[in-house]
Amino acid sequence: MIEILCKAGVSYLLGSILGSLVVGRLRGVDIRSLGSGNAGSTNALRTQGKVFALAVLVIDAGKGWVAAVWIPALALPLGPPAQASQWLPAICAAAAMLGHVYPIWFGFRGGKAVATLLGALAGLAPLLLASTLLLWLAVAALTGFISVASMTAALVLPLEVLTVGAHPPLTAFAVFAAILVIFAHRGNLRRLRAGREPRTRRPWRFRRAA
Repeated sequence: MIEILCKAGVSYLLGSILGSLVVGRLRGVDIRSLGSGNAGSTNALRTQGKVFALAVLVIDAGKGWVAAVWIPALALPLGPPAQASQWLPAICAAAAMLGHVYPIWFGFRGGKAVATLLGALAGLAPLLLASTLLLWLAVAALTGFISVASMTAALVLPLEVLTVGAHPPLTAFAVFAAILVIFAHRGNLRRLRAGREPRTRRPWRFRRAA
C-alpha cells in the first residue's frame, strides 16, 4: 500500500507540471488569461501557434506515458512489491491526469487532461490509443467542435475497453478517465448549450488569434 501511495503521489506531482504554463513562462505569457482560458494544447494552438502547442502536447502526453510506464517500474526501498502491483500503471496514470486538471504547482487551475490521457494510453494500451485518436479526429472533422471530439472519445473509451475484454485495472482507468474528462469540460458543455462554444470547420488548420 505504501508503494502504491508513494508512486501515485509522484505521478500526481508529475501531472501537475502543465506544459502550457511551463512553456508559457519561458515566453512570458499565461494562456489561462488568453482565449478560452484553458491551460491545454488546443488553447495554446489557438493563441500561441503551432510550435508552442506542439511543445505543450509533448510535455502533457509525455507525463501520461511516464506515469503509466516508468513510475510503476521504479524500485523503491519499501520492502516486497505491492500485492496490487498490477494496478499500479492504471493508478499512476489516473493520478497524473488528476494532477493535470488540479495542479498543485499552479493553484489547482489546470487543463482538461486529454493529452495526458493519450500519453497514458500509449503506455497502457497502444491499440486503444490508435482507435481513440481516430475517433477524436472523425468527430472533430464532422462537428468542428474540439470539445465534443474530446468528450466523445473519452466516453467511448470504457466501451472499447469492455469490448476487447481488458483486465480490471484498465477498465477502471477508462471509466475514471471518462468521468474526469467530462467533468473538466463542464464549461464547454455550458457554452455548447448556450451556442457560444468556439467552432472550427478544419480543426487541423487552426490559425493563431490576432
